[in-house]
Amino acid sequence: MTKRLPASALQGGHDYPRDYAELCAWFPDDDACLDYLDWRRWPDGFVCPRCGTTKSWRMSDGRFWCERCRRRVSVTKGTIFHRTRTPLTVWFAVAWYMTSAKNGVSAKTLQRLLGFGSYQTAWTTLHRFRTAMGRPDRDRLSGEVEVDETLVGGEAHGGKRGRGAGRKSLVAVAIELRSPKGFGRVRMRCVPDALGASFWL
Repeated sequence: MTKRLPASALQGGHDYPRDYAELCAWFPDDDACLDYLDWRRWPDGFVCPRCGTTKSWRMSDGRFWCERCRRRVSVTKGTIFHRTRTPLTVWFAVAWYMTSAKNGVSAKTLQRLLGFGSYQTAWTTLHRFRTAMGRPDRDRLSGEVEVDETLVGGEAHGGKRGRGAGRKSLVAVAIELRSPKGFGRVRMRCVPDALGASFWL
């Protein structure tokens, strides 16, 4: 398992590219991306994710052959990149845009910038990153918390308004209140209804 360093311990120009020009220089092709993933995942050398052994050798296709399991192991095994048909250079570019854009980046923008064949592919790529960025063991919100609801989705012409509107999702939003006039962490989740029991975030 890779040691997770706090963001403050990572250094631009060493652990990650400082700008887009450096991103392109570091990752001109998929082989360079795989080398980087190898370094980040196994900084002290290969460790089999199944049995934990370090005894292996590298095959001509870039994968490792585990001596104990006697199976091929890819550096992308168990990651969002595993068995993807999208080039890793594109995945890395998406990661760059996601983390460098001050106000985030939309799937529509990524489709235009990176030449995705469809909006759905761009959206799915973004969603996989967002899922991976969430921590399942994260702490619950604490202190004074304000909870509200909102509807997300397209407006149907001539249709119902409010909670009964079709093609809209009900989203619960909770935010920690900090004084004076400050805010802490935020949680959002699609909920089936507006009952109190559905609002545990």
